[in-house]
Amino acid sequence: MQDFIPEDNMIIPNANNETTAYGNNQEGTNLETQQPNNGFWDDITLETEEPVMAPIQHNADENQKMAIPDREEKYIPEYANNEANSYPNNEEGTNAEKKPSKRRKRKSMVWEHFTIETVSAGCRRAYCNQCKRSYAYSQGSKVSGTSHLRRHVEKGDCTEHFRNQDNNLIGAPSSSNGASNPPKRRYTRASRRPQNMFDQDRCRNDIARMIIMHDYPLQMVEHPGFASFVQNLQPEFNFNMMSFDTVQGDCLATYQMEKQSLSKFIEGIPGRVCLSLDMWTSSQGVGYVFVTGHFIDTDWKLHRRLLNVVMEPYTDSDTALSHTVAVCRHDWSLESKLFSITYHDQSLIMSEAAFESLRPFLPFNGQLLASNCIARTLSSIAKEVLGNGHYIVKKIRDSVKYVKTSEPHEENFLMLKKQLQVPNERNIFVDDQTQWNTTYQMLVAASELKQVFSCLDTFDPEFKTLAPSMEDWKQVETLCTYLKPIFDAANILAATTNPTANLFVHEVWRIQLELARGTTNEDPFICNLARTMQEKIGKYWKNCSLALAIAVVMDPRYKMKYVEFSFTRIYSEEEAPTYIKMVDDLLHELFQEYSIMPLSLPPNYVEEFDVFMMKNLKTELDQYLEVPLIPRVHEFDVLGWWKLNEMMYPTLSKMARDILSIPVSTVPCDSVFDTNAKEMDQYRSSLRAETVEALICTKDWMHYGSALGF
Repeated sequence: MQDFIPEDNMIIPNANNETTAYGNNQEGTNLETQQPNNGFWDDITLETEEPVMAPIQHNADENQKMAIPDREEKYIPEYANNEANSYPNNEEGTNAEKKPSKRRKRKSMVWEHFTIETVSAGCRRAYCNQCKRSYAYSQGSKVSGTSHLRRHVEKGDCTEHFRNQDNNLIGAPSSSNGASNPPKRRYTRASRRPQNMFDQDRCRNDIARMIIMHDYPLQMVEHPGFASFVQNLQPEFNFNMMSFDTVQGDCLATYQMEKQSLSKFIEGIPGRVCLSLDMWTSSQGVGYVFVTGHFIDTDWKLHRRLLNVVMEPYTDSDTALSHTVAVCRHDWSLESKLFSITYHDQSLIMSEAAFESLRPFLPFNGQLLASNCIARTLSSIAKEVLGNGHYIVKKIRDSVKYVKTSEPHEENFLMLKKQLQVPNERNIFVDDQTQWNTTYQMLVAASELKQVFSCLDTFDPEFKTLAPSMEDWKQVETLCTYLKPIFDAANILAATTNPTANLFVHEVWRIQLELARGTTNEDPFICNLARTMQEKIGKYWKNCSLALAIAVVMDPRYKMKYVEFSFTRIYSEEEAPTYIKMVDDLLHELFQEYSIMPLSLPPNYVEEFDVFMMKNLKTELDQYLEVPLIPRVHEFDVLGWWKLNEMMYPTLSKMARDILSIPVSTVPCDSVFDTNAKEMDQYRSSLRAETVEALICTKDWMHYGSALGF
């Protein structure tokens, strides 16, 4: 029978009642047979650079044409790639055309990234061209297919593939006419970088941490604008789940998780914990006590962590502070780890009952109970000085405003300064009246430029009514003289994140000497000013001198020598020996207490140390005090010195670790110069006490490093 040649675009049925299309086929062979999908063709790329012709067999009895479908290798045996392109096991014992044909081209995109290699007889594996990982390809006549190879490329398993892909995007080669060479194929899934799956819980956790970190109100999750913004970024986010109550619960959950991490850290410290208490007020008359823990870790690093924010309805109660300490001790399991307490008495006249209520929480009969914060004390003294000279301060402030708030006025001031050749690089500025250090610095800058201010009315007659007199400038210099030692001491607190107590004996002693001279001055203004300041610094010294003195003994640059030197100048000749002996007695009492504690040393070292102690009657403390003082150097690291000498003084180093962690300030370094007492804002005052504590404490912990990260 004559062969049937279909016309162009003619469709005929095949043996399986399927249709075969023929069109524009010059040789009269079928190009594509439609086959059932069954999901297999989803992963197969049917694009080829040129058509592959399959040999056709003619069946004279049925007058049908059959075509071999163009499929992946796993459906065609290994011999399909032979040059003869023959088909064995033919029941009629005949082969299809035996003329040579081109090797069948692999069409899946994975072959641009993989190479087939024979590893043993009948076993071939696919090797990634980038990362060289190998995958199963064929074992005998069984072929593994390409799906697992595609996943390696598409799902991000091959990091080298995406790294090279990024490099190619940055520096893609161009053709001679300036246009970039397009790729031979267009890929969809394969060329797309894998994306993270959306996680509702993780998104809620991030919102809670964002609110804590930036002090946003909890109600913001209910604001339509915020909801619209987030849903435009991520439509899958379910805002029906978000409300004030849910985000409050998320913040509390974050607080609990961070608290567990910090609690484990505190449990592992080798020494004890010192507390500082700072009272905040509120417009409702309710107090909030901020409890901060201070401790030194195994690497001799001093840490400061906010532990509790306890609401106290009755701030004037004698038991308010003792209740706060009891709450903190229970929350953090500090029953046997407290060493000292430093608190701020707003009025500096705390009742004796309130003072005594804190002693039972501390060892050594509470002798290291420091009742005053040095930062608050210095701020109180500075306010007293500025208050006594408020008329002069206002006059200088108005003069500076006149110059700085008008560009023509400032130009006249600078021109006059240049003509007078005043050798001063300071710039005048208007102070921030909530920070007393800015007022002091404004006075200093203006005083150094008083010559320019005194002559400014010659350029600008309007300034004549504001110009300070020479007597005014004299009082400004007096104010600066008495504020300077206060500023220098406070600046140590502001410039150091965690200052140790040994730094402040010298500062307090210097202030007292300056004030003692001022009380004998014939000028009534100076005398009254010095007496007011001396009363406040004397109150602080009375309550804190013992703790400061013990701390300075732990400084190898000073030891007891500095205590003897400073006390003989602060006290009279009759009183000084008594106070020096009090420091020495407490020092030896503390050492005896630490001597009975187990040493955190290797067993062999402990045995050697016991033998050493048997041969030497002098204690570590006596030996330490008798060793000559080390040279005084700038920015001496006292904690670093004890870290290096821990083995030499195993017992004394434990004692030094706790003493040097005693805080002298209850406020962070950015609040040292505040002139106003801290007050809880109305929004936070409206929240539940546990929510306020969670928000404030967690923010503090996130500042030092979060366990979860952000």
